[in-house]
Amino acid sequence: MRKIDHFIGGAAYAAGERQGEVFDPNNGGVQAHVGLGNAKDLGRAVDAARAAQPAWAATNPQRRARVMFKFKELIEKNMDELATLLSSEHGKVIADAKGDVQRGLEVIEFACGIPHALKGEYTHGAGPGIDVYSLRQPLGIVAGITPFNFPAMIPMWMFGVAIACGNAFILKPSERDPSVPVRLAELMQEAGLPDGILQVVHGDKEMVDAILDEPDIKAVSFVGSSDIAQYIYSRGTANGKRVQAFGGAKNHGIVMPDADLDQVVNDLAGAAFGSAGERCMALPVVVPVGDKTAGNLREKLIPAINALRVGVSTDAEAHYGPVVTAAHRDRVENYIQMCVDEGGELVVDGRGFTLQGHEEGFFIGPSFFDHVKPHFRSYQEEIFGPVLQMVRAGSFEEAVRLPSEHQYGNGVAIFTRNGHAAREFAARVNVGMVGINVPIPVPVAYHTFGGWKRSGFGDINQHGMEGVRFYTKTKTVTQRWPDGSVTGENAFVIPTMG
Repeated sequence: MRKIDHFIGGAAYAAGERQGEVFDPNNGGVQAHVGLGNAKDLGRAVDAARAAQPAWAATNPQRRARVMFKFKELIEKNMDELATLLSSEHGKVIADAKGDVQRGLEVIEFACGIPHALKGEYTHGAGPGIDVYSLRQPLGIVAGITPFNFPAMIPMWMFGVAIACGNAFILKPSERDPSVPVRLAELMQEAGLPDGILQVVHGDKEMVDAILDEPDIKAVSFVGSSDIAQYIYSRGTANGKRVQAFGGAKNHGIVMPDADLDQVVNDLAGAAFGSAGERCMALPVVVPVGDKTAGNLREKLIPAINALRVGVSTDAEAHYGPVVTAAHRDRVENYIQMCVDEGGELVVDGRGFTLQGHEEGFFIGPSFFDHVKPHFRSYQEEIFGPVLQMVRAGSFEEAVRLPSEHQYGNGVAIFTRNGHAAREFAARVNVGMVGINVPIPVPVAYHTFGGWKRSGFGDINQHGMEGVRFYTKTKTVTQRWPDGSVTGENAFVIPTMG
């Protein structure tokens, strides 16, 4: 049986006796065991980071960028290997797995420009003979705690910017699909990153608490459920750390009467059901404005949903594969029954789905509800599966109010041909990321990602310049030089890059 170890100090390092099971979601079998570490294992990683980080921080930004450029080349060279490994543990189809890697790679591309992003500000003549300038310096040792649903993208969102800024990074990935994060660390080392600058430690709550309590770790980035995000934020900040903690979501898609319904249906098929709905930026709630819009949309959605192909993760024709574990499949099916009990109309029922030859796999078919009400618990909470709920709105005002009043505020989309309606919606809706005729409004890497309300705890978002700000601290220097003559043949030396 394959064993997945920590990656500490540039090499594999075995954990203690506690182990977790890594499943193959396509057949339900255990394919590997991952060691579940503790504070002692973390301490070893911190020691290695502490020894390596000062020299890395002193390395000039363009040399750090060269490592990122080489890492980018290695990711592209090993894309097929990474996607296959990712899909085998997560269950998402190969095309989605490649998208997972690609969206992380885009942040690495942003990090390649770190010499420009780290430039400070300068004021000449702030006072008589006085100049003022600022510079950004790394925090030291930082950490990331990442979820199962994007085992390549989210780690690269975090460590790419953090390491480019001169920090050492300790990654604690999900124990459900830990192989890709380890492989990423190996490729970073191959790209020329010094030992100890990127390390991977595995574990459960014991390891998470060790990270939150470790005084040498100055900042923690987290993505996961909202309850855990709030816990991470509270405990981390109580220990004096800088923390960004991103939680759950219940993203809405507002469909105006003038929307192109064929395009909406096509977008919803991917946004609601792609990757089996296991995305914090999925679109699990559709809000048609007016009963006529709802009726027409429903008529087009049913055949489109029934046409979705569920298959093994290696099936190139499949729209999505299995969910990550049997427990998660059961959780999603329990939410479907909850919505039925609450009075929702189950139009398409995906429960009990099996795939011939893979009867033990963690599959669930697509489900679609109509006439869901805002007071339903199944609407208020995140299902995180291939389930689409329709909540009918009687007016534009109600459509704005639904996502604005929801406990989550990650993403929202509006589908319309009316520029004024779109502009008004984007300005007024109480949500962090807005798509206008874009179903999954994940910003490009040089902008920033982050939700509001219970979707995000902390003041600084991920990647883009917000990521640079999170992983650095600003130092401001006020200087005055006394008058004096400059003499000698070496008085003026033009600096060159080493």
